Amino acid sequence: MKHNLGIVGFGGMGGWHQRHAFESDVVSLAGIYDIKEERRKAAEEMGIHAYPTLEALLADEKIDIVTIATPNDSHKEIAIKALAAGKNVISEKPVTLDTADLQEMIDASKKYGKIFSVHQNRRWDIDFLMTKRLYDSKEIGKLFNIESRIHGSRGIPGDWRGKKEHGGGMLYDWGVHLIDQALQVVSDSRVAEVFCRFDHLTNKEVDDGFRMDMIFENGVKYLVEVGTYNFISMPRFYILGEMGSAIVRDWQDKCEVVRCKEWYQDNVTPVVTAAGLTKTMAPRDSLTTETYYIDRPKSDVHDYYRNFCKAIEGKEEQIVKHGEMMRVMKLIEAGFESVEKNMPVKVSI
Repeated sequence: MKHNLGIVGFGGMGGWHQRHAFESDVVSLAGIYDIKEERRKAAEEMGIHAYPTLEALLADEKIDIVTIATPNDSHKEIAIKALAAGKNVISEKPVTLDTADLQEMIDASKKYGKIFSVHQNRRWDIDFLMTKRLYDSKEIGKLFNIESRIHGSRGIPGDWRGKKEHGGGMLYDWGVHLIDQALQVVSDSRVAEVFCRFDHLTNKEVDDGFRMDMIFENGVKYLVEVGTYNFISMPRFYILGEMGSAIVRDWQDKCEVVRCKEWYQDNVTPVVTAAGLTKTMAPRDSLTTETYYIDRPKSDVHDYYRNFCKAIEGKEEQIVKHGEMMRVMKLIEAGFESVEKNMPVKVSI
């Protein structure tokens, strides 16, 4: 039997959830609510029931899951209302804007005995899954440096995402995904230090790009970087291990791995540059390295909803756990603190 879903907020991500609900094997869309009348009318024209108010949606007894896809600053209020109304709640990311608000949401889920989670859909990204495989398998040895980047050239969307009062900016928008991925990759260590810097190239109110360096207690250095003014994008992932390197160039790429078979090589031919010779930077050959590709694994983002429904039924533990949500939010707060102080900050997260 499918669970009945109500969506609050019918913009870009609300429409994404609606489309997936139409094809779902575990949820059925009962209807949507949006504060804007034109969006409610648009839903009705698509044959989707639109509730006239949030209260009407929450009062519908057949709904047992509410997905919140509204501006970031409204997530907490709606989530707590929905939990109090007896609904299980999925919040779009970021789950909220600070750890204090998140704790209130977690406390409400426990008080009312309902499942509460955040939609960390980027855990199903292929590029991330290949990177996690490299970390877990140690096939190029222990990884010591990981660089994760998202680059575009269109700035921040011209809506609430560019407004500080609504929780706009790229650290909240894409950063929450890349930080969550980092914690999933380096799953055996805590973060010891954070150094974050913001860009304000097209928006002076919130960051339209950022660079966050995280140093884990086990020594792994992990960079997350988001840019919205990059007309040439750097690789999605660049990975260094004790026995080789790897690269994922873009969303659709396989992971290219170059593994070191032998460190030393006799009679290295120097590289001739315009100003001199260098053996240090001379390229390697097939005698000391081997190159192979990690095929893109199969992944279905709707497994998030499948797990959420099984968690409601008591058959599985929810994938995105409260403690994981809190770690991400603490690191975002550490990022803001680092920007304010213009220096690295020590943490244990």
